[in-house]
Amino acid sequence: MLSVEDVTVDLPTPRGNLRAVDRVNLTVGAGQTLGIVGESGCGKTMLSRAILQLLPKKAKLSGRVMFDGQDLFQLPAERLRRLRGRSLAVVFQDPMTSLNPVLTIGTQLIETLQEHLELDDATASRRSVELLTAVGIPAPEQRLGQYPHQLSGGMRQRVAIAIALSCEPKLLIADEPTTALDVTIQAQILDLLAREQRRRHMAMIIITHDLGVVAGRTDDVAVMYAGRVVERAPTPALFKKMRMPYTEALLAALPKLDAAPHTPLPAISGRPPDPTRPLQGCSFSPRCRYAAARCKNEKPALTEAESREHQYACFYPIEVHAEAGA
Repeated sequence: MLSVEDVTVDLPTPRGNLRAVDRVNLTVGAGQTLGIVGESGCGKTMLSRAILQLLPKKAKLSGRVMFDGQDLFQLPAERLRRLRGRSLAVVFQDPMTSLNPVLTIGTQLIETLQEHLELDDATASRRSVELLTAVGIPAPEQRLGQYPHQLSGGMRQRVAIAIALSCEPKLLIADEPTTALDVTIQAQILDLLAREQRRRHMAMIIITHDLGVVAGRTDDVAVMYAGRVVERAPTPALFKKMRMPYTEALLAALPKLDAAPHTPLPAISGRPPDPTRPLQGCSFSPRCRYAAARCKNEKPALTEAESREHQYACFYPIEVHAEAGA
């Protein structure tokens, strides 16, 4: 369904060139779910915007994105615009800014349906009520006449999902769909996305900073750091035997239910590298407790583990450390 091939995004800044995405390769099959995980600033959102062709005007883009047999980078602007929303949909990170504050919920839903499916007013209104009902919004007829600020954060996110699903897309990109929502609402939103994906048999990409979100909800996981994919594997394989120290550190930072009260959370020491000042070696080496001299001088490429599906970019993967300790 989707193939991302050597995609690179460079952004000009007053401090110099900023490489936001660095030669990323990913694939998503029909009906599959890919999780893209990494801390803020690692390039997750910029990668999704590169796929959607929604980058800043001065951004330099290279590589190729094949979607349903079409090269998105080569499509004329009008064909691309028709494709977005109809076959390729997105749920943005903040529903308060992605929804138009001066238009009612009904106007925004109906406009999408009429633009892409050419429905008449009555059919579009009826379909809008069905969509709001499907995403769990009570009193949907009343909500059509309300504005985004009249809804809670969870309700706004449900509306954004309803708009994204309105045209039965083949691929849905959900960019941090649970940001700023409480834990109970997070679970409801993730369950909603999973249910609608199964019902429609669409491909989905979930972008998040939380490994706990992708566990059990994705088929494959790609871990990003400093614009690069540093580990990629089927979800069960990643959690069973992760190889990249950064992936290990991300998982360790999650709160544990069985931990004693007031137990300090393990933090990843240091801070992410400055993307305008790329390091010669591994980007994670200044923060990695396993780093050696080679890590500071050479940049590791993605290497296969037990299978071709599990790849990692590390000279000293975790298994080696465990064997050395034994």
